[in-house]
Amino acid sequence: MAWEVAPARGLAPVTGRPLIWLLAGYPLWWALGMGQFAYWLFAVPMFAELVRRHRTVGLRVPPWFWVWGLFLVWTLLGLALVPLTMPGTVPESGGFPGAILRAVNYLVLTVVMLYIGNLTERELPVRRVVWALAVLCLVTVAGGYLGMLAPRFEFTAPLEYLMPGSLASDPYMQTLIHPASAQVMDIFGYESARPKAPWEYTNIWGYMLSLLLVWLVLGWILQRTGPVRWAALIVVVASVAPVVHSLNRALWAGLVLSVLFVAVQALRRGRVVPVLAGTVAMLFLMAGLFLSPLADVVRARADNPHSDDGRAATNSASVEAADLSPIVGWGTTRESLGSSDSIAVGPTAECPGCGQHVIGNAGQLWMTLIAGGWVGTALFVAFFVLVAWRYRSATTLVGQGALLTVLLLFWYMFFYVALMSPLAVTMIAVALLWRVEEPRVSARRGPARTGGGAW
Repeated sequence: MAWEVAPARGLAPVTGRPLIWLLAGYPLWWALGMGQFAYWLFAVPMFAELVRRHRTVGLRVPPWFWVWGLFLVWTLLGLALVPLTMPGTVPESGGFPGAILRAVNYLVLTVVMLYIGNLTERELPVRRVVWALAVLCLVTVAGGYLGMLAPRFEFTAPLEYLMPGSLASDPYMQTLIHPASAQVMDIFGYESARPKAPWEYTNIWGYMLSLLLVWLVLGWILQRTGPVRWAALIVVVASVAPVVHSLNRALWAGLVLSVLFVAVQALRRGRVVPVLAGTVAMLFLMAGLFLSPLADVVRARADNPHSDDGRAATNSASVEAADLSPIVGWGTTRESLGSSDSIAVGPTAECPGCGQHVIGNAGQLWMTLIAGGWVGTALFVAFFVLVAWRYRSATTLVGQGALLTVLLLFWYMFFYVALMSPLAVTMIAVALLWRVEEPRVSARRGPARTGGGAW
């Protein structure tokens, strides 16, 4: 099956390389301790290119971009409420560093989206972007096995040596700059290693794998033949082991939703035989799973919800926060007083994790509610809803993969925080939809009156 975009000839000009270096080179940035700060680094040449284009040929924006622009404005307005103490929370628990970091991340991802959308096929071939995402999927699967086989593996990154000691030792900063293979947690009454390399948390690892598998399948299975296709198939099957050991139930359900999306898209085009063949293959895979020791892990996870009560409490607190400040929210997350049982329950030497849970860290939806209120959350969700609706009839394989990537946000936002890397992949998908599908959409019904255009 051929790619449904214009073929690229020769190497892409230098304008398209920062994105490829960012994605395919992510293992190196992770090892250096840069992690998500690599997005900031590569956003600099991307922004410079956007400025150059704005001065010469004009800058294009995708349909409904004004909605996203309003969300960015709302995010910045929310910074004014960061110093205020939200009722029922620890005083001064919401600081400017985290709020500013979050705002900068949104701006950086906006630059990435506009950069991809404004480059031509010759400057940044779509196939190169898909290739880079597929490589990142291989790295994520390899990181999963590293977490399983060497759960205590970690090292001090070069960036840590360059940072002031007080900053480098901050627990949150440690998760961002200190490379480690897994999170070792007590879920079953004993320590379990949940893979996370090369990402910050095991939940982010699961979210990223779910998104990146879409591009591995699309780029290296559906679009390749011979050894590459078979190698990619082996990687997909091999990913089952770290997926199970991640203990991420939302990931398990998200993969099922992805398979259902692919099946529905195929049936809509009358491809019954591939769906039946895929169903048989999935049944064999499930049978092998339940006959293997991995089935015991799945059953144990089902019998140990672990974090459900805490998540429910913090999610409810996020809704209450949005009710208290519905217009612009509170600018950032807060720590709750005590726990869901009593405000007297708090951290102790014996139980440092008891009480004072972070409100808004259990999912992108809940974080946006407390940080941006109902209005900010509506703007955030509306942008992706409108994008998904506009390109709902995507006809190319790239468009369908990008549409699935955007749709997965509406599932994972209830469980995982998307900022930074998962939202980056989602914004890349938005840009690919804009580049690949917009000409067809515009030809059918004319340019969007509500968004796309030039600045």
